[in-house]
Amino acid sequence: MAVMAGVLDETRRRTLEALCDTIVPAVPYDGDDETMRAYMARSASDMGVAAQIEGLMAQAMLPEEIEGFGQLLDGLSAGDFASLPLEVRTQVLKQVSASGPEAKLGIKVFKGLTMLFFYALPDEQGRNPNWDALGYPGPVSAPPSADEAPKTINVEQVSGAEQTLTADVCVVGSGAGGGVMAAELAKGGKSVVVLEQGAYRNEQDFKQLELPGSLELYLGGGLLSSEDGSISVLAGATLGGGTIVNYMNCIRTPEHIRKEWAEHGMEGIDQLEYDQHIDAVWERLQVNAEATSQNRSHRKMIQGMEACGFPWKPITRNADPACDDPRVCGYCYTGCQRGCKQSTMKTYLQDASDAGAKFVVGARAERITTADGRATGVEATVTNADGSITKLTVEAGTVVVSAGAVESPALLLRSGIGGAAAGKHLRLHPAAIVEGVYDEVIEGWIGQAQSAVSYQFANMEGDWGFLIESAPTAPALIAANWPFDDGAQHKRDFSASLKHAAPFITVARDHGEGEVAIDAHGRAVVRWSLGDEIDRRIFVRGNQELAKLHKAAGAKEIFTLHAERTSWREGEDFDAFLEQIENASYEPNDVAIFTAHQLCSCRMGSDPSTSVANGKGELHDTKGVWIGDASAFPTAPGVNPMISIMSLAHHTAGEILKEA
Repeated sequence: MAVMAGVLDETRRRTLEALCDTIVPAVPYDGDDETMRAYMARSASDMGVAAQIEGLMAQAMLPEEIEGFGQLLDGLSAGDFASLPLEVRTQVLKQVSASGPEAKLGIKVFKGLTMLFFYALPDEQGRNPNWDALGYPGPVSAPPSADEAPKTINVEQVSGAEQTLTADVCVVGSGAGGGVMAAELAKGGKSVVVLEQGAYRNEQDFKQLELPGSLELYLGGGLLSSEDGSISVLAGATLGGGTIVNYMNCIRTPEHIRKEWAEHGMEGIDQLEYDQHIDAVWERLQVNAEATSQNRSHRKMIQGMEACGFPWKPITRNADPACDDPRVCGYCYTGCQRGCKQSTMKTYLQDASDAGAKFVVGARAERITTADGRATGVEATVTNADGSITKLTVEAGTVVVSAGAVESPALLLRSGIGGAAAGKHLRLHPAAIVEGVYDEVIEGWIGQAQSAVSYQFANMEGDWGFLIESAPTAPALIAANWPFDDGAQHKRDFSASLKHAAPFITVARDHGEGEVAIDAHGRAVVRWSLGDEIDRRIFVRGNQELAKLHKAAGAKEIFTLHAERTSWREGEDFDAFLEQIENASYEPNDVAIFTAHQLCSCRMGSDPSTSVANGKGELHDTKGVWIGDASAFPTAPGVNPMISIMSLAHHTAGEILKEA
């Protein structure tokens, strides 16, 4: 990756280099394996990690944010950090991290970025020199050529300082909700313009690389988190949105959730006729179980479930059985190179394009324009392929907000519409990960990303609980959360155990709620914590139950993703380990928590004081503006939400057509 212009002075740069080399140092090695010798001798500086971090700061941070991290580096340099021995630097980092929440977050960010670039930065041949020592193969196949995988969606080219487009409908966002909306409205005879903040990338662009995949396909480059670092936010930001990078777990909206949503005022959701919307999506995505198979991580999870007496079942997936290839499916989170994944790019967006819809990529919707309480269009900033900027105005009497539950409320807030509930009631399906290390080789990057699920604890506390699933192994992401006593220990343990590790995860239905606000620059800010007592109990119990599954499946070592080592090895007291999990800290940045499902932040309902849109999906306070994504959910569904998002969008599109 190219390094951007420097934004740190020499003292800060030297301190950052020393910080990175504290996290990933050169380590003595007295063995005979030359690959391992080279890996142990390689430090973060040998990979140019600090320069990469500085380049990312220059590209992605505002001056005041850079200064905040700079002040953290100043605090370290005041004690001549760069000149201290490695052991002392390690202790200094721990002391600084413990000194306050902002310092803890800053050290966590630097640690995560160091691991990201050290373990995922590819060279010109698409290889990272550390992979061989880990037993990680990297990409197993090259992407198809442009002729083999042509881009067939109609992308509108804009140019000049300003441009105006006119349409019946402007759809903001192209993911699970926006894709369905665009297709159904275009097929219904509407002229449609779709604005997508990300780029148009398809199979020819998917390289099976963790770092480029994160930076190119995810919101915030895959580095987004809540304001205080409590939770990492994984959301798609490319043409096709999250459907390009998700794990294809297709679950129909549970009946009790449909009834609950109806009680909030969502119209038609609890009626038998609503099934036709789910069925239509199910059929268009070719959802099936025939192409589902379990990799070694899932087989270990199933072994543990059966030993514990937990029911489980294979998932149904939107994968084309004719081309599904488990060998490459572990790279699913970086885009499906085979084209097996029936994302909106392969289905509804193509349908929309074929029906005449126009797409503008690289388009950030700045605000929705209104007059006399009614939508008149959208103002957007388009970053063109050559780097030039075009101010785009889309004149449209109907606007569909489908930018995801982080960006959709931010758009409403920038526009001054949506009422008091805009951005409120955010749910995130917080996910825990517990790793088990086995004698057997697992190689969690081989096989389908997700293929089995258990509902054993779905109703742990009334209607709240968690699902048990697994996930693929992404080396840099795992490295950032692997137990860290010091850089040498981390390097030795990580290289010895990664290919033997299996991640089990929980996906919780959250009881509490967060919010999306905007900062002084109009950017979305996610605020969330594990402060709700029910959510906290569910999260702790989830970690414990995953640990039990690993033990039942024969793991020799088990650890949670706490910053302070929370682990068990064969022969140790397992009950004491469960108690350690119970008593561990769950404060911000003391444990890694993830969300791949952002929900409910522009929710539908009958009460304008507690909801943004009415029971049909149209804003209470602005005619012609509709919500068309997971932010419309009144409450968290508690299951992987793609089918629920798409079927609701299918229903809402019908309501828009009726209005016409």
